[in-house]
Amino acid sequence: MSEADKILVVEDNDFVRMQIVRFLNEAGHETVEGTDGEEALKAMNKDIALAIVDVRMEPIGGFEFIKSIRGSEVDMPVILVTGDDNPDLLNEAARWNVAAVLMKPVQRDRLVKMVERTIKGSKKKV
Repeated sequence: MSEADKILVVEDNDFVRMQIVRFLNEAGHETVEGTDGEEALKAMNKDIALAIVDVRMEPIGGFEFIKSIRGSEVDMPVILVTGDDNPDLLNEAARWNVAAVLMKPVQRDRLVKMVERTIKGSKKKV
């Protein structure tokens, strides 16, 4: 992972966000945090290699965040985190080219493997 590969973690639940950040930091990743999609959009820059975003947040949720960055032609991979097992969510995720959907509670090993696989895959496209 290069110095420019920061991971944006956007989650309105403080405990869940801190847990994800801790898992990523312990695995050697640098993180930037946000509590909603609005903060996430403000935090976007060229150093962000990947975003991990909660689906349900106010005022801007995960899908609204994805639509905003896709609309600005940012091709950054996004992993969604959710407690919602609605099958429509997976269809919507596929429609917006989401790299993965992780269910809460987020498991450390699964998160780290998914992040590393996603970052590696996005670098191959470049």
